Amino acid sequence: MWIEDLSFLALPFPNHLDLIELPQDFFLLSFSFSPHCLSKNFSFCCEISVLWRMAATAASGLQLASARPCIASSRRVFKAGAATLDANSKAVSWTKLASARNLSQSLVPFRRDFASSSVKFNKVVTKAMSESSETKPVSGLPIDLKGKRAFIAGVADDNGYGWAIAKSLAGAGAEILVGTWVPALNIFETSLRRGKFDESRVLPDGSLMEITKVYPLDAVFDNPDDVPEDIKSNKRYAGSLNWTVKEVAESVKHDFGSIDILVHSLANGPEVSKPLLETSRNGYLAALSASSYSYVSLLKHFLPLMNPGMSFSIADTGGSSLSLTYIASERIIPGYGRGMSSAKAALESDTRVLAFEAGRKHKIRVNTISAGPLRSRAAKAIGFIDTMIEYSIANAPLQKELSADEVGNTAAFLASPLASAITGAVIYVDNGLNAMGVGVDSPIFKDLNIPGDKH
Repeated sequence: MWIEDLSFLALPFPNHLDLIELPQDFFLLSFSFSPHCLSKNFSFCCEISVLWRMAATAASGLQLASARPCIASSRRVFKAGAATLDANSKAVSWTKLASARNLSQSLVPFRRDFASSSVKFNKVVTKAMSESSETKPVSGLPIDLKGKRAFIAGVADDNGYGWAIAKSLAGAGAEILVGTWVPALNIFETSLRRGKFDESRVLPDGSLMEITKVYPLDAVFDNPDDVPEDIKSNKRYAGSLNWTVKEVAESVKHDFGSIDILVHSLANGPEVSKPLLETSRNGYLAALSASSYSYVSLLKHFLPLMNPGMSFSIADTGGSSLSLTYIASERIIPGYGRGMSSAKAALESDTRVLAFEAGRKHKIRVNTISAGPLRSRAAKAIGFIDTMIEYSIANAPLQKELSADEVGNTAAFLASPLASAITGAVIYVDNGLNAMGVGVDSPIFKDLNIPGDKH
């Protein structure tokens, strides 16, 4: 009698198959018998699959997974190599196999019938089944956002945190929609179309980030009734329609139906160069409106579009919403006033309250990232961003310049199932500067011999 196919499935599987000493976590042993190649005393065809797990699991070793009739044996060919075993080989004796792997008693009857038959092995072909690289499980804890859709509000160029977050989300598999400030929309879309951002669009796998759609957005206005006449007639807004928060949410719903991730990357203070004591009421309130309440408005209007979690399992965590804050919300940063520090403090407080309300109502997680200084176009408006970066490098526990990608990767983590229990949190991504109580580059510490790089 010929046993036509004796295949072992191992994940992963060694190049050289050892039937007795398999060091892998598990393997699948499959016997397939074809009627035409069996003796006349056998008129059946069966397949027996044996699943073995190592002693670290609760299973007791080699167990019978299934024994079922089949119509015909499968002829699966694998590239991992083949081995020829002789029927007289002691290595394949049922006794040794059973003792070596604590064979389940459910397999004993089959073993007895198999051993008592007069069938002889002329040749047994064993094909080691090794999965291709495309199907091998990825090691570690990968961030997988495939099938998710993200809306990032506040992307107007390719060197800010909003762009970096979009890239990281796209790199994890999410579909990207962006909202761009109306006066910057034309320049952004033109640069994107002409390939000026292509170098910045490169993802880890070598492909280019695709932005499915760019929406005009001015998050200072909730609905068309809030827009004053001077804005409506402003030539920088000419040609753009449906750009208030409510209208953008309605447009996204019409175009795509729903989103899973909402990112707020907006901040503006019209009196950005003034100290707080010289900031007017209108300038102060404008900073809060554009930098903090805009997040409340975005979440309010987009929440009905966000796919809710049906449970709090890791596999089903619902939607995620993120914003960006800065350490000036809780520490004094001279020169960072004019209502912006107040706006960031309000944003962090709102994050906690929104986490409760959105979590209870819609199972949406709400977090904010406190990012360190970045040499972006927007940050240059404060006038001393280079000094802040140098200060951070000199005084932070990690003496290096912060990368926008590090903030983007944190956003991808917070949006993923890996952060399924994180909400209402301020996550610091600043090389640890937030933990410092003093600036160690001060002359008063010169005799303490504090280790550090020289800059």
